[in-house]
Amino acid sequence: IKRLNPATYKIQKRGGKGIMGMKTVSDDIVEHFLDAKTHDSLLLFTDSGKVFQTPVYEIPEGTRVAKGRGLLNFLEMAPEDKVLSIFALGKPFDSAQGKQDAESEIKYLVMATKDGIMKKTALEDFANVRRSGLIAISLKKGDALRGVQKTTGEDEIILTTKKGQAIRFKEKDIRAMGRTASGIHAIRLKKGDEVVGLSVVQSLKSKGESQKTATPYLLVVMENGYGKRTAINEYRLQSRGGSGIKTANITPKTGQLVYAKVLAGDEEDLIVISRKGQIIRTSINSIPQISRSTQGVRIMKLEEGDKVASAACV
Repeated sequence: IKRLNPATYKIQKRGGKGIMGMKTVSDDIVEHFLDAKTHDSLLLFTDSGKVFQTPVYEIPEGTRVAKGRGLLNFLEMAPEDKVLSIFALGKPFDSAQGKQDAESEIKYLVMATKDGIMKKTALEDFANVRRSGLIAISLKKGDALRGVQKTTGEDEIILTTKKGQAIRFKEKDIRAMGRTASGIHAIRLKKGDEVVGLSVVQSLKSKGESQKTATPYLLVVMENGYGKRTAINEYRLQSRGGSGIKTANITPKTGQLVYAKVLAGDEEDLIVISRKGQIIRTSINSIPQISRSTQGVRIMKLEEGDKVASAACV
């Protein structure tokens, strides 16, 4: 793991090869990439269903080509534990200023697994995560955590799958559960499919006045470097547990879907990283707004054998 300054990456034209973003060794590959502030708390969820916590500033800042540091230097993890999801959590209350910030409306963390299981747990249950970790979710054999998001209790959820399906439903369809609960079914998956993305559509109550008129978009990126934006209103509200609707036309040219995010309106750039550590930063406005059942356009040109690992919006 390592911390990088986004200013390290200059904006490039969509469709380029990008530059080296992280050096990988042997058969190691990049799996997680996210945007976080220096004083955020980084929550790391593992395949054993535990959550670990460390301040972002404790992770050393490295250069583009640096390998980073091992997680065992920061956390009391077992050597066999594998991190499946990383999540940055800001301070909900600024005691120094004596006032609440944008995080003050956040009440829950919602989690989604690759098999379409989802649960919602009160944020206060994660207020004191020990260095040795806490149980965050009970996973069934073969399942894995795929996403964690903050919610207000009044939001909407969008789940996306690697074969291009998406479902949108109200957060209220999921009742709050304790940390050790395993969750409930959120989407019915076809054979061979699995959840890869969890996004939240903020309710109007939790948005600022300047954002209430902005049209949210769902940004998706496929493993061969293709991507697109689609207006949220193309995804009708459904009941939890359905099979969803098509969000992208998945073909051998595009590869499977690997990243999806609802754009709140204040994001300017998209940073995409490949498994071999190549990175490209491009303007979100350069990515076209097109309909659900399309393939998208080329965002990043990849070397032979390389695939997109993840992405982040800044």
